[in-house]
Amino acid sequence: MLKSDNKMTESAYWCVVSASDIWVNNDQFPYGSADELGLNAEYAICIGHHQGHKVYWLNDCDVESELVMVSLRELLHWPESSFLMASKAIQYGHMTQSMRFCPQCGGRNHLNHNQVAMQCGDCRALHYPRIFPCIIVAVRNDNKILLAQHPRHKTGMYTVIAGFLEVGETLEQCVAREVKEETGIDISNIRYFGSQPWAFPSSMMMGFLADYAGGTLKPDYSELSDAQWFDVTSLPDVAPVGTIARELIEKTVDGVMKSEVIEQVLEH
Repeated sequence: MLKSDNKMTESAYWCVVSASDIWVNNDQFPYGSADELGLNAEYAICIGHHQGHKVYWLNDCDVESELVMVSLRELLHWPESSFLMASKAIQYGHMTQSMRFCPQCGGRNHLNHNQVAMQCGDCRALHYPRIFPCIIVAVRNDNKILLAQHPRHKTGMYTVIAGFLEVGETLEQCVAREVKEETGIDISNIRYFGSQPWAFPSSMMMGFLADYAGGTLKPDYSELSDAQWFDVTSLPDVAPVGTIARELIEKTVDGVMKSEVIEQVLEH
């Protein structure tokens, strides 16, 4: 918490959030003092630093003026460090709205500003932000990539397979299970690629690459609208730049292209 009046005049960056929306100014974090921006510094919490200045998080409900908010998805073009800072603020905001009551005793939770966690007023238990582990995987079959379309993607966009980790399974088992359940095929050579915090509302996407091992493609239409093998030279509209899904697709395409170059060199 900002504890002194001089903090009201401290210049800083601000993340004011509401659900998955955030206040931006000229496509960047608003910068200035709480006084200048008309913000109540009492509830602000420092969650990091950006370009040498502190970054404070506030919930929209603690701001008196009405702010113009944008969806975090509209900020995928931001530098990764800025996007992740915005994601952090949104996940903290989600914590305060979704964990109002203690799951241990049912008491009322309140935000502990020192721990940045919710604390029960009765049993004093601390509850930190929930993070939901998810896998996301690009599957390659020779010069083709497996892409799926989800009902929630109204634009017709295709992307790679993803799903939530279940209790008692490894990440690799989850990758194989999700691909099998959603498309009917088996995969092999599962290997880790990278990760991305995904604040919709509080997931951690863990990316993998894999190879087709067998089976006939049979989409589960209760989960997907469509699933197809696409030649990497003829892709449909795919996940936007800034997502780990797009990185996995580009990595697979790059791998196919390099393999074809090597084959051509060997032939000659």
